[in-house]
Amino acid sequence: MYRKSVLENGVRIVSEKLDHLRSVSLGIWVGTGSRDEAEGENGITHFIEHMVFKGTQSRDTLQIAKELDAIGGLSNAFTGSEYTCFYSKVLDKHLDRLAEILSDIFLNATFDPLEMSREKHVILQEINMVEDTPDEYILVLFNRLFWGTHPIGMPVLGSRETVSALDRSHLIEYKKKFYTPERVLIAAAGRVDHDKLVSLLRPFFEDLEPGTSKPERSVPGRHAGIQCHYKELEQVQVCLGGKAPHLSSEQRFAAAILNTMLGGNMSSRLFQEIREKRGLAYSVYSFLSAYVDAGLLGVSFATEANAVNRALGVIAGEVRKIQNGEISKFDLDATKEHLEGGVLLNSENTDSRMTRLAKNEFIFGKYVSYEDVLASLERVTLDDVVEVARSSFNTDKVSLTTLGPFKKDDLDLDCLRFNEPF
Repeated sequence: MYRKSVLENGVRIVSEKLDHLRSVSLGIWVGTGSRDEAEGENGITHFIEHMVFKGTQSRDTLQIAKELDAIGGLSNAFTGSEYTCFYSKVLDKHLDRLAEILSDIFLNATFDPLEMSREKHVILQEINMVEDTPDEYILVLFNRLFWGTHPIGMPVLGSRETVSALDRSHLIEYKKKFYTPERVLIAAAGRVDHDKLVSLLRPFFEDLEPGTSKPERSVPGRHAGIQCHYKELEQVQVCLGGKAPHLSSEQRFAAAILNTMLGGNMSSRLFQEIREKRGLAYSVYSFLSAYVDAGLLGVSFATEANAVNRALGVIAGEVRKIQNGEISKFDLDATKEHLEGGVLLNSENTDSRMTRLAKNEFIFGKYVSYEDVLASLERVTLDDVVEVARSSFNTDKVSLTTLGPFKKDDLDLDCLRFNEPF
């Protein structure tokens, strides 16, 4: 059973009661991420996420870790382009304690300078780790190209330069600006009583002061182009993509089906054609990155330098087939079944349900049932999938990034020819 309450200052609390479970997942969300950062402060949202666990007025770092471990909590946090979340999963008997601990670290982090200095080094190592992992770093480079100068293309972790320049005053001011009641959302799923949850959280959050300003987000555009980053590696990492529907678009269901058909599972066209039939790559997949006002449909793979153009040609060929309507009803129905299975299997996990509650509240301002999602998937037609394929992949409107022993002069542009705009 779904319930929602709003405190007088605007903090929202949503929950879904599942009495057949013994666990509950609780997340404190704030509607801010890396896309809200100025270029010179890139990485500050992620830095705050780390520092929240590094001490409050009543607990130091070790106490926070010990108290969460003592209740068996599986605790973590993440920062994205549009949200930050601090969450934990515990047995229902520990919900009272968990609510108090998470509220304390969320509201009362002290940003101790010594802890900041230590954690800054940790984050710099995290940045180094990504840059030393080619299949991750290619996505960072591609996003920067695809979104151009818009902050949605900046890396969530920030850069060495921006992170190194951040100090305590920067974090405090940013938190004051963005961690405001109207952006705060608390979500819980599992064996939870809504009224009790509200009574637990109200004393902590009802005094959170509204922000003095309401920063506006700009709508991102996209940049079509080609960038080749030469580096001595064993393989060339390749990422290409075009625009996709945003999170509230009705076309998002057709995009999900197209993504799955193209490279979302082992029976997908690209996995079969590039890996299974031709042995051109070990890793090849497609992906959707959707935001509240924009979206990206991409393909990523890694192969030897002399096989890049051949693999790109296969990708373009498979995309053109879909754009020309070469999809059978069997393929469409099988893909729907795959996605529906994923939706329902995820529904058996309280973390997934908690996350879903929060994102639906941020995007739609309401609860969206699993039945509604499955019905929307079922309504997708072959023509809907073709339409998204045509709008996402157009010659001269697709971005391409490579990382490895490959130069722009090596690229055969005929391997990037898709249907012209319709």
